[in-house]
Parts: sequence; C-alpha cells; structure tokens
Amino acid sequence: MHEKERHRIILSAVQDRPVVTVVDLCGLTGASEATIRRDIATLHMQKKLRRVRGGAESVNPPQFIGLAGRPFAISETINIRQKQAIARAAVALCDDGEPIIINGGTTTFQMVHPLASRRMQVFTNSFPIAEHLLKHSKNTIMLSGGAIYREQNIILSPFDNDVTRNFYARRMFMGAQGIGPLGLMEADPLLIQAEQKLIGQADELIVLADSSKFSQRSSLVLCPLSRIDTVITDEGIPDKAAAMLEAADVTLIVAPVEAARAEGAAS
Repeated sequence: MHEKERHRIILSAVQDRPVVTVVDLCGLTGASEATIRRDIATLHMQKKLRRVRGGAESVNPPQFIGLAGRPFAISETINIRQKQAIARAAVALCDDGEPIIINGGTTTFQMVHPLASRRMQVFTNSFPIAEHLLKHSKNTIMLSGGAIYREQNIILSPFDNDVTRNFYARRMFMGAQGIGPLGLMEADPLLIQAEQKLIGQADELIVLADSSKFSQRSSLVLCPLSRIDTVITDEGIPDKAAAMLEAADVTLIVAPVEAARAEGAAS
C-alpha cells in the first residue's frame, strides 16, 4: 500500500474514536508497526494528528463520541423479569472469595442485587455496577480505566497496557447484542476491542442473554461459540437456538422467570 493511501486511512481512523492504536492501524493498512509509527510521526509533524503513547488521536476530535447500540436507560426496562432471573442464576454459580469479571450491560447489572449478600472480588467496566456494589455490598470492586461513555454507562480504554491485563478471573459474565451460529455479536468496534481483552483474562466465559437475543444480529462478531462455556437464558429460548448451543458444546442454563419473581416477592 502506498504511503499516501496509508495516510488517508490513518487520518480517517482517528476521526472514528478517541484514540486509534498502532495495532489497529496495522490491521487497517496491512503495514508493519514500524511503518505505522513512522507514518504517525510524519502526520504529527504535519499537524494532521497528535501522536500519543501507543497510537494517535485527532487534532480536532468530536466533542462527544458515542457507541453504537441502545442506551442503557432504555435497555434497562426491556425484558426486566427475564434479566433478573438470568442474573440470579449467574450469581448462584459463584463462590465467595473468588475473582470474577462482570462486563457492562443491563442484564449483567441485575447481578448486583443477589451479589449484595456475597463477598467477592469484582472487576467491572460498568459505572452503575461498581457504584451499586460499593454502596450496597461488601464485595471488593476494581474498575477498568478509560473514557466513560455516558449513554451505555461503561468505561472503555483503547490501550493494550491498561489495568485489565493485571486482573485474573475465574469467570467472566457478559451480555451481547445477539447470539447466532457465528458466535456472540456486538454493535460497536470499540466494544469488541475492550471486551476481547476482558475475555482473555478469564478461565470461563458465561453469557447472560434473554431469549430475544437469539433472533438479533449484528455485523460484528465478538467471539465464536467455541469460546463460550455457558449461556444463561430464559424459557423463551427457541428449540433451534438450544440445539445450536448443544452442537457447539456450550452448557445451557434456563432460568425460570416465575421462580425468580416468587423469590423476589418473598424477600
């Protein structure tokens, strides 16, 4: 690829997100890290971008950069009973004292209520999850570093050397935009990048997804079904989806919604 073409791609990429990394640019251009670093240095000298540690940023970044997908406040109200049942089943898999990762999302957020009586080490990129557990539990909380995305209430970092790499977890709990034969799907490339880092820090990946997620699709695949250890969902899961998970050797847990409602009423 010619230098001018690489420069166009680099300048386009830095308008897309707060910071674009050298690794990202290597993937976009097919060039080596040494070549990309030279390109960034050249464009920095020309004042077309700003060189930062590990990558580059725009000289005139947009004032607010959002993520693709539905805002947290809206998603929080959808299928709430199913999400509560799924979250309760997820926490039942945990033992006090063990380290876990909880990825930001409205289904994973419901884990905070059954976690209120537990004592665990929780790493999360979710502002609401961290805040709730700090106020209403005795769990140890660790937050990832990075920019806060207001609409989704999550913290994401584009850098490879953030605190994520220093946390080991027995299990990671996460939601998804959709689940299909190709695997877990998400709506935004920055989410994919951050979540793949988190997945790499856990022995087991447990996906919390209400049954509507099996009919939803996205253009971006986060990970294949083979990387998932367990899926927790509700009784509405289609037979075809259950068969798909079984064929992929994914453990399926179906959380009874009525049982969760009855327990909530009793407490």
